[in-house]
Amino acid sequence: MSAITIDAAAEAKVRDILANSLDLDGEELTRTGLFVDEYGADSLCAIEMLSAIEVAFGVTIEQDELENMVHFEAVLEVLSRAESR
Repeated sequence: MSAITIDAAAEAKVRDILANSLDLDGEELTRTGLFVDEYGADSLCAIEMLSAIEVAFGVTIEQDELENMVHFEAVLEVLSRAESR
């Protein structure tokens, strides 16, 4: 198993997933905008994002990584450490 490489296509896919989960346009989502404080995300939204990313990239992300997934950049970091299934 290997880690995911975050290229421009992967980053765009993550942006789409996050924007959809947060009910935003892709341009509204900044790299460091906090999901909870700036976009009003709740725990259900976080789980939805995690699940969608796992399915889209064929990876498994541990539930304890949710606390690290606070903004777009952090999600990319978590994804880069995720192991493919």
